[in-house]
Amino acid sequence: MIKNKHKLTKKTSKYQLTDRKSLIMGSLVAIAISISPYFFYLYESVPNQPIWDTFLFTYKSEFYNSASVAFWTITGKAIPLYFLTIWFFTCRHWWYHALLIPMTMYIYQLTNVLNDDLHYIDSFELKYFIPLMAIVIPSIYLIRAKIFNRINSVNKSTQELEDEMRIRPLTFIQKIKQYF
Repeated sequence: MIKNKHKLTKKTSKYQLTDRKSLIMGSLVAIAISISPYFFYLYESVPNQPIWDTFLFTYKSEFYNSASVAFWTITGKAIPLYFLTIWFFTCRHWWYHALLIPMTMYIYQLTNVLNDDLHYIDSFELKYFIPLMAIVIPSIYLIRAKIFNRINSVNKSTQELEDEMRIRPLTFIQKIKQYF
């Protein structure tokens, strides 16, 4: 019969399966990314004065002479760090540890911006990244070499090897413990 030829069949794939937990986590990540413009423009609510008094704290901008400029600079460093952190914890590729290098750079720059006595914000920061790069870059190369060694010795696709190398902790806390 013709009706049976056009009948849809349900095909399941391991890449399309979504459970309630992954749907909630994906929604939280999407919300965190979509509210980022509001975080960036929070500096506009800060007064353009050297001293900013709130009921929680008092901020005195000595270097910038304006609390608004200081918070604009802080958000300029914090927002890329925010995005890199989201990317680091949601990335499922074998090279995600390389994101630690720009994250460290932004953390260093953010601490320098918060330091009011600093006169040259972005100078000589590479010397502080050399120990981190000495660990991250060789480890990424070794992972890459291990993947390509298996490609040459086994008939697996690159996606299957990346899936095999992917670390999948059960919870968010276990993923954080994995890095520290």
